[in-house]
Amino acid sequence: LENELLYGEKFPVSDAVTRSDFYLPIGKAKVERTGRDITLVSFSVGVGKCVQAAEQLAKEGIDAEVINLRTLRPLDVDAIVASIKKTSRVVAVEEGWPQSGVSSEIISLANEFCFDYLDAPPQRITGADIPMPYAKNLERLALPQVDDIVRAAKRACFRAK
Repeated sequence: LENELLYGEKFPVSDAVTRSDFYLPIGKAKVERTGRDITLVSFSVGVGKCVQAAEQLAKEGIDAEVINLRTLRPLDVDAIVASIKKTSRVVAVEEGWPQSGVSSEIISLANEFCFDYLDAPPQRITGADIPMPYAKNLERLALPQVDDIVRAAKRACFRAK
């Protein structure tokens, strides 16, 4: 999914992206950051927030792996499952509503394929279950923020205060 807020974002890309024969494989997630303590899974704007959260968590001794789904259908179940089995914890992040969302599917996959590997209940960070406000300050409160992801990761790692 394409979020218009990403149009103004700058981020590093490999030289391969500039070649005319470059393409992104459909249905293949990308590990944006490797880690061993917890998996943060997201797509679109949420990936950047997960990377920022992972950097913050690293300062507190939590090594977070960030998975960029890139495509939602087909969903790279193998990448999600492999990462959760490695870290034993997961936080799924999306801006959508909590009901029937991508994060719900990720939590379902974690329970279905990784249950015996989980050391903590899967965590889900979503947009608030309300109509999207127009006012900027209210919109910020309605959407997942880096601090929300950090708090959820700390809960999953049993480091919440």
